Amino acid sequence: MENHNHVAYDETQIQVLEGLEAVRYRPGMYIGSTDERGLHHLVYEIVDNAVDEALAGYCTHIEITLHKDGSVTVQDNGRGFPVGIHPKMGRPAVEVCLTVLHAGGKFDGEGYKVSGGLHGVGASVVNALSSHLMVEVRQNGHVYRQEYERGKILYDLKIVGEASDTGTTITFLPDVRTGETPEPGIFETGEFNFETLSTRFREMAFLNKGLRITLTDERGEESVTKSYCYEGGVISFVEYLNRHKTALFNPPIYIESEQSNSSVEVALQWNDGYYESVSSFANNILTPEGGTHLAGFRAALTRVVNDYARKSGQLKASEQNLTGDDIREGLTAIISVKLTEPQFEGQTKSKLGNSEVRPLVDNVVGNALSAFFEEHPSEAKLVMDKCLQAARAREAARKARDLTRRKTALESGSLPGKLADCTERDPAKSEIFIVEGNSAGGSAKEGRDRYFQAILPLRGKILNVEKTRMDRVLANAEIKAMITAFGAGFGPDFDPARLRYHRIVCMTDADVDGSHIRILLLTFFYRHLPRLIEDGYVYIAQPPLYKVSKGKMEKYVYSDEQLQRLLDEIGRDNKPDIQRYKGLGEMSPAQLWETTMNPATRSMYRVTIKDAIAADEMFTLLMGDQVEPRREFIEQNAKLVAELDI
Repeated sequence: MENHNHVAYDETQIQVLEGLEAVRYRPGMYIGSTDERGLHHLVYEIVDNAVDEALAGYCTHIEITLHKDGSVTVQDNGRGFPVGIHPKMGRPAVEVCLTVLHAGGKFDGEGYKVSGGLHGVGASVVNALSSHLMVEVRQNGHVYRQEYERGKILYDLKIVGEASDTGTTITFLPDVRTGETPEPGIFETGEFNFETLSTRFREMAFLNKGLRITLTDERGEESVTKSYCYEGGVISFVEYLNRHKTALFNPPIYIESEQSNSSVEVALQWNDGYYESVSSFANNILTPEGGTHLAGFRAALTRVVNDYARKSGQLKASEQNLTGDDIREGLTAIISVKLTEPQFEGQTKSKLGNSEVRPLVDNVVGNALSAFFEEHPSEAKLVMDKCLQAARAREAARKARDLTRRKTALESGSLPGKLADCTERDPAKSEIFIVEGNSAGGSAKEGRDRYFQAILPLRGKILNVEKTRMDRVLANAEIKAMITAFGAGFGPDFDPARLRYHRIVCMTDADVDGSHIRILLLTFFYRHLPRLIEDGYVYIAQPPLYKVSKGKMEKYVYSDEQLQRLLDEIGRDNKPDIQRYKGLGEMSPAQLWETTMNPATRSMYRVTIKDAIAADEMFTLLMGDQVEPRREFIEQNAKLVAELDI
């Protein structure tokens, strides 16, 4: 008989979490995570409340300040939190909003017609997860103040001064794990990223024309301020996204409509590139998984373009309709809807579910786009030509893709000849190293564990897919070899279940050429196999930069900082022997295994896409056709380069 530790399960085991305890106990339920992403979410929650005031027509300026001590202040010039006594709770309304979950002015649609916050948890969650929070309300000619510690009230709401305007100021210090306080803390880090916040607030300013958002960082030696205000709204947003691309026509098409408590705003513009950049928002919240507003937009776009192409004779009766992908090639668009009662799928609000929104957006976009094409025949012709070229390229790509397909994932006869495959057939245990050149490929093949490690050497630099049409991409021998080796197909045929390796490792030299090859590979994955990055299958190997020998001691170091630390540790007397590795080919198979390929000792980075819009922009800037923006980027960042191989 097995021995069980019998624990009584009775009424005493049932826990009731009161007030904000539940938030501190399970923070991930409310803000998604306790890492950097969750930390930034706190700022968004408070700013979202201020934006809701702007949507209601009362707020014109939001100021966010990052302080040296790690706290954040958000100030707005809206109406201010209500300070009167709440009839049911018998406490000031501002206190109720900050200490009671599911308390807010957004449930019945009376307090706010349109809002980003729905669940009534935003402000109270921030309070619960802050070691200290202070709220100041300017209202009725007074300044009211109240402070809290980890969600608990320090003193009752009190008047501390006079005010000539209205608004709310909230200053909070996130509760970070330090080990110094009696409470365990919530967040792994308290370090806010200025660029992450800046990107988000720029986006918010685009979506709310005329609203000014100012972000100030006081943490450095000198304070840095960025201020965003766009009278053009989503038109400015599309122009901004296309600023490093060549647009087919100017200005972007703008569509706006308000009906039955809902508003639709759309701006769209085609460029001469090959990738679509369509982002959808509901009540200022990015919906990366789309939803009914995006479905309505796509349906209208596909229908109107096909109708016009047939009507104008550019699409013959014998020819098939253009697909949505053909039409959206090179399209940049922003769809922004504002609804009284949006229904999101889940607390993270990544997908809009309102069924009535699809026909609304479809109708509004369909009518406006038809009218635009009729009134602007020269712009319409440019769009049709672009779509028809895309359709021809798609057909050529389909034929090329057929050549890269494999009948079964395990049929080795169709694998590329230069692939040194592994014997393991379970993808979860298998990994493939993509290496540059035969020299490094030879060392990697000899040094690897052939049971679970495959090696694919590439010849030279792969094609820059940013500047290349699909059919040429698929005709490239190196790209074809990778697609075939991975076994999961390509484009619409991509099936992650058929992927032969769950770790795809870019292993390039630690020099400028190696970095360039790595960027070309990542551009290819990002543009044509994005699921590999999204699902966490792509890694970057980190080979050592130096080998340090002193007597019998041998150590590998991976950065200049590590080298200096090691030299400080072992002493610089009797000069230690320092070998700098310029390429993987300089290492013996045993060294390559020990430093870069052995799971027990290696160091690898997993590639993630934190922000798809920002990533898209960076790839376009660095890998696209336009030279001027790239030159500006190099000039601005040249001073950050510590060591350059020339």
